Amino acid sequence: MKNNAILLISCPDRKGEVATIADFVYRHNGNILHADEHADVESGLFLMRVEFDPKDFDINLDDFGKYFAPVAETFHMTWRLARSSHRPRMIIFVSKYDHCLVDLLYRHRSGELECDIQLIISNHPDTQPIADFYKIPFALVSVTKETKSAAEAQIHALIEKHCPDFMVLARYMQILSNEFVNRYPQRIINIHHSFLPAFIGARPYHQAFERGVKLIGATSHYVTEQLDDGPIIEQDVVRVSHQDTVEDLIRKGRDLEKIVLSRAVRLHVENRVLVYGNKTVVF
Repeated sequence: MKNNAILLISCPDRKGEVATIADFVYRHNGNILHADEHADVESGLFLMRVEFDPKDFDINLDDFGKYFAPVAETFHMTWRLARSSHRPRMIIFVSKYDHCLVDLLYRHRSGELECDIQLIISNHPDTQPIADFYKIPFALVSVTKETKSAAEAQIHALIEKHCPDFMVLARYMQILSNEFVNRYPQRIINIHHSFLPAFIGARPYHQAFERGVKLIGATSHYVTEQLDDGPIIEQDVVRVSHQDTVEDLIRKGRDLEKIVLSRAVRLHVENRVLVYGNKTVVF
């Protein structure tokens, strides 16, 4: 298992930032393995991901902030240090459609997703046999219009118990309240079965069919108060034609949904996503 350190930075764009960061790692005997950067002209923001080998680093990574603070203060940086050896904890939410869930579980078992799946939460019992097959704990939390608040309180209690680093809505067909979403900023990843911002909300494949589109897509994004409008992590499309029925669009779309969601989860797990405003930079 790799044990690299990953430094993620966002700050106002100024001269000397890359040189200063590289010099800091060098002076403390670190070896930079990957460095990616982006300067956003419109916002004047600089974003960077630096992955380095800390084997000979002369600072204990637990004390990194104490030594890096002068650099961060000079350039007004927002930053965090992650480690590739850390396996983030994940909870999956799902309703009846199981294709995204099964894909995530398979990729996790095969070692493609280096995280720990602590729990599957569903508002229907249909996917419990899948959870049992993969030996993942399963919690059934039924939701109706009348019990929505109580159901979210129950879900929140489960989250508090398991302390996940992030959550994934794998075709969880419930709209989460603003209060719930705001508790977990940039920690809830959703898959929407449309190439956002087109066809938000319910039945997007039916909307696409009625519009006669030639491409359909899927979008994975962080969840915010605004429905299907959070920072986008990953998207993809597939071509369709006038010969395709709504059922054809749904079938083709499901293949796309699971691929896009798994890519987004992997990018998040590998600390490759930086959010600024309602956008992301994906390194």
